[in-house]
Amino acid sequence: MRDRRLARDARRAREFEAFVAGAGGRLLHAATLLTAEAPDVNPRARRLLTLALARTYARWHRLRGEDPYDCARQYLATRFAHTTWHRYGVFGRARPDPRGPLASLTPRERLILVLRLYEGVAEEQAAALLGLPAERVHAICDRATATVLHPARQAPARPAGAKAAPS
Repeated sequence: MRDRRLARDARRAREFEAFVAGAGGRLLHAATLLTAEAPDVNPRARRLLTLALARTYARWHRLRGEDPYDCARQYLATRFAHTTWHRYGVFGRARPDPRGPLASLTPRERLILVLRLYEGVAEEQAAALLGLPAERVHAICDRATATVLHPARQAPARPAGAKAAPS
């Protein structure tokens, strides 16, 4: 009995290690996009990934035909949403790392953009995951895409000795 349990636990660990080896990089990239951190300095993204993988490992023996990647991605997204909600209010504007590729977006826009475009989650699935109408998800995704593709024109930099014009 004990030998069977040890063998089952060892097999579970090997399966999970193989899953992490295959999916860990993509999940980390998704988490980095969500947190809008720079790819080389991403402690919040790594924490999100660690929590998502720990939750997936805890549920590993109960997945029974469920996609473990989908499970980890879903937890990653909901954990990001809840953390952002509690820390900054109703998806308020957090202060992401300005070097992140999606730093100009709000946390909600980043979440929807990453789910829809990077992860390929259907609009209806993203809406159900976030508790929003599908039309709202569509509108937010369109706005976020436009913001990323056509950023607002930046004010020209002033010369070093120039003073700002009075307001």
